[in-house]
Amino acid sequence: MSSIPDIFSISSHKQFEKIALKTFRFQYENNLVYREFCDFLKTDVQKIKALEQIPFLPIQFFKSHKVVSNTNVAEETFTSSGTTGMATSKHHVTDILLYEESYRKGFSQFYGNIEDYVILALLPSYLEREGSSLIYMVEDLIQMTNNPESGFYLHNHDELIEKLIRLDNAGQNLILIGVTYALLDLIEKKKFQLQNTIIMETGGMKGQRKEMIREELHELLCEGFGVAAIHSEYGMTELLSQAYSLGNGVFECPSWMQILVRDTEDALTYVSEGKTGGINVIDLANINSCSFIATQDLGKKYPNNSFEVLGRFDNSDIRGCNLMVI
Repeated sequence: MSSIPDIFSISSHKQFEKIALKTFRFQYENNLVYREFCDFLKTDVQKIKALEQIPFLPIQFFKSHKVVSNTNVAEETFTSSGTTGMATSKHHVTDILLYEESYRKGFSQFYGNIEDYVILALLPSYLEREGSSLIYMVEDLIQMTNNPESGFYLHNHDELIEKLIRLDNAGQNLILIGVTYALLDLIEKKKFQLQNTIIMETGGMKGQRKEMIREELHELLCEGFGVAAIHSEYGMTELLSQAYSLGNGVFECPSWMQILVRDTEDALTYVSEGKTGGINVIDLANINSCSFIATQDLGKKYPNNSFEVLGRFDNSDIRGCNLMVI
């Protein structure tokens, strides 16, 4: 079933819905944790005819259960960054090629040919632990640039500053992808006027600084890097696909991923466009785990399947996904 109809060639909502319903039935049959959850909700599988009727598994299940839809051995197990003593999420990935195809095609859908860029990654808190799906993705994208200038930076800020200025001045297209607090550290050390560089933040202060609202954060970063907009990546351990924002905090999904916004008072109903609620993600690349996930993020959905992330439910532990606390 990892050969479910080709999710990467979806071109319409109707096609997406058809494959999503097929995926739902497959996962109900093959994912014991998901089936128990659906049965607990007294789901009548035969009556599920629309995306809004599909039960969404709360993301916390990835901390307490093994969420898999087959019996294959995991090729990679991605883990979330939890604070000490806290349970971390585990995503057992039985087909790593599917993850690679998802993030490569997703990147290319939003940014074009990877070989047109040098990628510089400032991801200290991710690099310093094992099992980060973000590091796996960025490391592969760095290699795919086929450019020796691409690479990771930990605390060697002076070297990164020199390279950023040199390559940007030479007209090289750059993407600097960084965890939020590290990007702030960088611009406190040096103010830039970048012409050819995309700044992409992956969210999260990782306990290093106080959380900030997105507008304030992006204003600081725009000023510090001398750019007009800040790009963002929305992804998490439990997903094999990413949404991207090319500015203004409005994210768009690749064609095999969609979000629904649930009512915060009643998790089984949905709010209309422009209203705040809990973000539910359908990620069809998650065929071997669970494609229907109720996250702890709060957001709003807009036309054309775009959305905004506004914060997270108060009672959830703050961790790595792209998140600014309200």
